[in-house]
Amino acid sequence: MTRRGARRIAGGNTESLTQSINEVILQECHGLYVEGEDSLISIGDDLGLAVEPPRKKINIMLIGNHSAGKSSFINWYIEETIQRTGVAIETQGFTLVTSGKRRDTLTGTATTHFYPMLKELLSTERILDYLATEVTTSKQKKFPLITFIDTPGLVDGEMLYPFDVDQAIEWMGKKCDLIFVFFDPIGQALCKRTLNIVEKLNEFAGDKIRFYLSKADTAGSETDRQKVMMQVVQELCKRPGLNKTGFDMPTIYIPSLANEKSRCVNQIEDVCKDIDKSIAHTLQSILNTLDKDCDTLVEKIDETLQVDNANGKHNVKAYSWWLLFQTLGYGMLLILLTQFIFSILSPRMLSAVTDVQTSQLVFETIEPVRQMFALIPEDNKYFVFAAILFVNLLFFILAKVLSRTKPRLTSKVKKLHIARRKKIIETIKPKQSDMYTKYLAQCAEN
Repeated sequence: MTRRGARRIAGGNTESLTQSINEVILQECHGLYVEGEDSLISIGDDLGLAVEPPRKKINIMLIGNHSAGKSSFINWYIEETIQRTGVAIETQGFTLVTSGKRRDTLTGTATTHFYPMLKELLSTERILDYLATEVTTSKQKKFPLITFIDTPGLVDGEMLYPFDVDQAIEWMGKKCDLIFVFFDPIGQALCKRTLNIVEKLNEFAGDKIRFYLSKADTAGSETDRQKVMMQVVQELCKRPGLNKTGFDMPTIYIPSLANEKSRCVNQIEDVCKDIDKSIAHTLQSILNTLDKDCDTLVEKIDETLQVDNANGKHNVKAYSWWLLFQTLGYGMLLILLTQFIFSILSPRMLSAVTDVQTSQLVFETIEPVRQMFALIPEDNKYFVFAAILFVNLLFFILAKVLSRTKPRLTSKVKKLHIARRKKIIETIKPKQSDMYTKYLAQCAEN
């Protein structure tokens, strides 16, 4: 075996290892969010926080005029003929191409179950009949981490689509990480429908859009190719939203379909680099989001426990106020009742039902109360009694108002929060750190 061949095999093994590490990281992150009763989503739901799980793959949408090479690019990238290609309009709807365990084709309804996010798109009339998913076992390049979205070929004129294609593509653009715009140099590079849709997408996804001159080998000589590119650039510059500095439009074509006489530089590997950058950015974003979500959940658990402790202290204070004012209220009622009873009960009457010593002890005990009420002028007794009743009512009202308690966590729920907090700090955050270390190890020197 030659040295060049050995290096090629070694490079292939390194790429395969890199893909597997990235794929494992995405799967582990997703598992931390959705798997088990103590998943981050379950913890968030119990705490009243909306936690979004990360996607396992990035979404890449391809748009352009019909026969611009969108389907051909997908077939080339995954090294498998999945999408039909040709000069005619082969793709009339949206086809999602993804890597899976076995080869399968999913129709509209199955596609919406496979990708629940697409259920929002069903508001577009008749779109369901034009949704499909192609599942393939291909593991080429970074395809296990990608879902390609092949869109209908766009044409000008009186061409009628069975659904609102502009609205559907715009909606898809909001769910994508990258949007590839393919311009075909053979008469369709200036398709107005394509430019109109790109202009709309640029309003909210300008940083996701990449322009490519596809089938560049068919554009003729280098001079012809430059003319086509200048025409495209001029047309884009006419639109304020697309007129920006740093514009780039690499020339690409499928190597296996290339015109042998063409000397056009093929920058199709730059497309792969854009995909690799997006995957790397997505992985870093997911790991950073995982760390932030862990911190947010820990803070929320701490806040919940602190609120529960504060509620406990409040409830103790509330019970103390209740006990105080209830004692005062019922104590005043008892004094009034005692005064009323013994005002009509003489010692002789009490002696008739008890012995003399008991009767004497009772009257000596309540004597201070009798003397206090005796000081009240006869004309003001009813007023004083009414005032005492009012104050007594006020005590009962204060007892009710100040004794309002706040909800407490049950001991079971409190222990669950403490256990989950411990799991996040001692298990999930170290896992996140370990996944980041594995990811960064791919960039380190041997």
